[in-house]
Parts: sequence; C-alpha cells; structure tokens
Amino acid sequence: MKFYLGYAALAGMGAVLGQDSAGPAPANERPNIIYIMSDDHAYQAISAYESILKDYAPTPNIDRIARDGMRFDRCLVTNSLSGPCRAVILTGKYSHVNGFITNDDQKPFDGSQQTFPKLLQKAGYNTAMIGKWHLESEPTGFDHWEILPGQGVYYNPDFITREGRHTEKGYVTDLITEKCLNWLDNAKNSGKPFMLMMHHKAPHREWQPGPDELSLYKDVIFPEPETLFDDYAGRGTAEKTQDMTISKTMRIEEDLKMYKDRSKMRRTGLDRMDSLQMAEWNKVYDPIISRFYESDLSGNDLVRFKYQRYLQDYLACIAAVDKSVGEILNYLEKNGLDKNTVVIYASDQGFYLGEHGWFDKRFMFEESYRTPLVIRWPGVIRPGSVNNDMVSNIDLPETFLEMAGLDVPSDMQGRSMVPVLKGKTPSDWRKEHYYHYYELPGPHSVKRHYGISTDRYKLIHYYYDIDEWELYDRKADPLEMKNVYNDPKYAKIRKDLHKRLTSLMKKFGDSDELARSFLPN
Repeated sequence: MKFYLGYAALAGMGAVLGQDSAGPAPANERPNIIYIMSDDHAYQAISAYESILKDYAPTPNIDRIARDGMRFDRCLVTNSLSGPCRAVILTGKYSHVNGFITNDDQKPFDGSQQTFPKLLQKAGYNTAMIGKWHLESEPTGFDHWEILPGQGVYYNPDFITREGRHTEKGYVTDLITEKCLNWLDNAKNSGKPFMLMMHHKAPHREWQPGPDELSLYKDVIFPEPETLFDDYAGRGTAEKTQDMTISKTMRIEEDLKMYKDRSKMRRTGLDRMDSLQMAEWNKVYDPIISRFYESDLSGNDLVRFKYQRYLQDYLACIAAVDKSVGEILNYLEKNGLDKNTVVIYASDQGFYLGEHGWFDKRFMFEESYRTPLVIRWPGVIRPGSVNNDMVSNIDLPETFLEMAGLDVPSDMQGRSMVPVLKGKTPSDWRKEHYYHYYELPGPHSVKRHYGISTDRYKLIHYYYDIDEWELYDRKADPLEMKNVYNDPKYAKIRKDLHKRLTSLMKKFGDSDELARSFLPN
C-alpha cells in the first residue's frame, strides 16, 4: 500500500477522526455521485499537483476536492485520446473490446452495450449526462441528457437533447454549469440517489477564454518546462516525426487568435459571437495582435511567444472550469447534499504544456499517459490523502458500482478503487499497466503503439509503418529523454518487461494479430 497524508491533511483529520464527524452515510443511503470531467486538462495545470504553474494559475476549487478527499498521482489511461477514454470510462473495457478505438473515421460508440450508467439506472439511480459527449451517438443509460455536437464550440454553442438541436447564448462552461445546477435542483427531490456526468468542453483546443477570464493571464509570464526545446536526440522515429510541436504545428491565427484574416474565425466558432461578446474579445486581443505583428518574431523567440500565448489562453479556460467546480461544491453544501455525495474531478487524459516542445496528448509518456484524478467521499476518504498506487480510468466504472452497493460484472477489465479510497490498498493491486494507442493515419501523426508501465520502467512498441521498441527508466530519467532499449545494462529488465507485456496482452484479450485487424486498408 502506498498511502500517506498530503498537504492540508492534518487540518482535515478531525473531520474523519474527531467527534463531530458526520461519519459514513447510513447503510440504507446510497451515495450520490457527481463525475466532473474536463477535456485535455493536464495535471500540471491543477495547483493541488504542485507543478511549476501552481503559484501562477491556482485552481482553488478543484484543490478543495483534493483537500477534502484524495489526490491520485499515478492515474493512467488506457488510450490517450478523448473519445476512446470516454468509452473506457463508460464500459470498464479496453478500446479493442468496447469497439471505440479512435476519434476519427470510425463508427459511433455502440450504446447498446453494457455501461455503468445503465447499471446504476437499473438499480434506481437518477442519471444524467450534460456537456461534451464526443462519441458520435446518442447517450444511453441516462434519464436526462444534453450534449454538445462533436467537439462543440465555446461561444453560443449548440446542444442536442431528445427533442432535437438548438443554440443557446453564452459561454459553454457557464452554460454546462447552469444546466447541471438546474438538473440537481430537480434530482435532489426525486427520492432517488443520483449520478451526474458533468463533461466540460474546456480546455480543449482552440482554448478560447470566457468573458470573465479574457484578461486574466494576458500579462502573466509563465515558467518554461525544461524540455521546451527538445531535439529528440536519443529517441526514435515516433518522436522525431510527430506533428504536435508548438514551433511547427501550433497555428498563429486559429490557435493563438493572432488574426490578420478575421474570416478564419469561422473555423473555430468565434464567428458565433454576438456584437457585445466580440467587442469585449477585441478589447483584450487587438492590442496583443498589434504588438505581435510589430515584433516580427522568429526562431526560439517565436516559440517562446507561442508558448506564453498558449498557456495564457489554456489556463484562462481552466479558470472558468475551476469556478464551475466551486459552484457545484457550494450548491451541494447549501442544499445539505455534500455529506452523501461523492465528487470526482478528472480529465479524459493528460496533456502537454510545452514538455518536449509539444501540445496535445497521444504518446505513452507521462504528461499525456497520466491524468488528474481527485475524489471526495465524506466519511470514507481521509481528507488530504495522496495516493501513488497505479490506478486507471478503466477502474472508474467498477468503483462507481461498488460505491452504489452493486455487483460488478465479471467482464469489466478494471478494478474497483473503493479499498484504495478507504486507505487499504489490496496486496495484489496492479504492479503494471497496459496501454494501446491506434490513431494513425490521423491528426498529429503519432505512431500507433502499445506498451507496459511499471512503477519505474516503461516499455513501448511502435508499429504499423515502423517496428521500433523503446525502454525508459523513469527513476534515472524522469523526463523520459533517453531510450535505453539497446543498452546492455537493461537486458535483464527488457526481457522481464517483454514477458510481462505478453502476459498483460493475453489477460486483456489483445494481440498483434488483433491490432493488425484495425489497420487501414
């Protein structure tokens, strides 16, 4: 077991150990569950994770969940891509089993299959899904749903309901929050426990801040990651041929809003703004645009400018999400629902904030492979806990089902985290984790790969149009800069990892043969 007290633990310990604790909910009261997920929210951008950004862009409300609950430092995803991650969280099954392996060029998610919302609904829970769905199908297993079409847009977005599609005026993060609060107002009086999936679009590309956050970070200079100017020496083809660098791939106009040609705004939905919204936007961005084109930057200076503009917008989007989390927490407390409601905050996967010169995700390296996860469960989780066990997004459905007192289907491929949440990690908890990414050809040109991660080592196989192996020693090389696969000193470790990888693939029903069946014709 790897369980210890983190920041603010002592302050909250009395709530667990003291006389005035509300204690666990009565046995006949199943907890409500609110699962809040943002899109592409890097753990580095949550101040509770104590990264180099924590003092520049704090997230006090997400931190409240960590302070009152548990922060997970090794939550790993099975496939670092938005749609596949969502399908895994619904089904508790790997992409090759649930059938949703990529975002692009595939069939919609098969909503007829077993999902945890269906099981909760069948057991008497009032269920809802509000926000970004991104599975190209109608949600199933929900009493109520309101979803964004596709990626959605930031300003004046469309929503889809059972009644059809309509446009609403406002900023998408605020609208999703309002819809969730309205639904909670009805759900709290239904006489049923409830489960809400609250899915934010933000901070997904193109990182368009809301009206209250437009100028929040416009003058802030953020620290640069050590590997911003990585040249990928010591690594292979995959790292050198990707198309997700800040220097080359990040667009000056669409991504950074340095518009010379305002007609391009339609590509990112900014043309949906009304005149008042656009006036407020221009008030902030016009001076930045003018200074940029007057400066005529190039080389590393241009990269540094792009990095700063990227973080200024990205973190401003997150500020609105954090405000939203605070509104939900305050609502629960005001309405006496906080003591019997589990609140989870997570992202669909990790994200690069300039590490290795990148943005986006996809790779099996830490910044995209590892996702933020904080959970508050009053009376069960010791406040201020920090956990370093290897957990995964595939564990979430089984966790929710056990929280509700339901049996877990035997065909789910994760494991309930409830014992971990109680501070009693089983002795047979996983010591390795399996990953598989499929989207090539596709955006950002990241090679297809699968691999195994342990507490120290990471073995990765790139395939399809190449056949290359990489091995990283995270203890000796925490930034994952040196492939040691062919280093004789690691021969024994390499052999062991290959054996364990083969065993994991067999356990989860994956294979090279199956992977080839998913290749494009």
